[in-house]
Amino acid sequence: MPRLDRMITLYLCSPIARLLGRDRNNHVPILAYHSISENLFGYSHPYYQINTSPAVFSDQMRWLRNAGYRTVDLAEAWAGLASGRDLSKTIVITFDDGYRDFYTEAMDMMKQCGFTATIFLATDRIRHTSARNEGANYLTWSEVRELHAEGIHFASHTVTHPDLRSLDRNLLDYELGHSKEIIEQNIGAAVDAFSYPFSFPEEDTNFTRFLEDLLKNLGFEYGVSTILGRACGKSNRFFLPRLPVNNWDDRLLLQSKVEGGYDWLHLPQLLKKCIFHNTTPMQQASGTIKRAI
Repeated sequence: MPRLDRMITLYLCSPIARLLGRDRNNHVPILAYHSISENLFGYSHPYYQINTSPAVFSDQMRWLRNAGYRTVDLAEAWAGLASGRDLSKTIVITFDDGYRDFYTEAMDMMKQCGFTATIFLATDRIRHTSARNEGANYLTWSEVRELHAEGIHFASHTVTHPDLRSLDRNLLDYELGHSKEIIEQNIGAAVDAFSYPFSFPEEDTNFTRFLEDLLKNLGFEYGVSTILGRACGKSNRFFLPRLPVNNWDDRLLLQSKVEGGYDWLHLPQLLKKCIFHNTTPMQQASGTIKRAI
């Protein structure tokens, strides 16, 4: 299926980024995976798919290893960005939702490559026996503890994976705070990071300021979002940009993404959000946006 984003990335933006050597030593690619499976989850267009087949994932990990990349967690990545340290060939690998196929299909390859990852859990889907939704199984708490003992980091992706802009303040506090508490109770370690579910409303500055304050008050230190691009020292540490990766990312596209050739897409992404921006129930209730009558 033809993809305009791929064509512009490979044949225009990537050559320019390579020619300029675009800030590779002070930017960190944060890769965003979901399910390592053949399950398409009902998505037809390649851009929106959230699955990566085990074979493609293995090829991606081997390419990253052979290209000299090393993985760090969000805390180490941010410390390097804030201090201006050379971060060339440094990546963060993340997985959203908590699908069980990480345990069955991805972990062995991660270990072979010497990589670690952060998994963001929607805690209502993580139980003592594997829950199933949309044809996919989720991790159990015993598997989470086993992976944690192997060096995998776990963090919050809310309780029920809602659209946070549609919630009132009490529910927001529950979705963020309770998910953090549940994970900490089950792994016996502090949770310091959060992943925003759905499209991140970066254009809604009132909401994002409120959300940042709430995350700080609940004890979070870092966060990731769906903002496209690589993280840098100017990024907001609570809403760090990421690079989505799925089954359609062959070696050429993956290389372009980690080297900065995909960063251009953030501008059209932001413009689309500004055009289709909607008022949230929270904003209407608080009076931050007045209705025109």
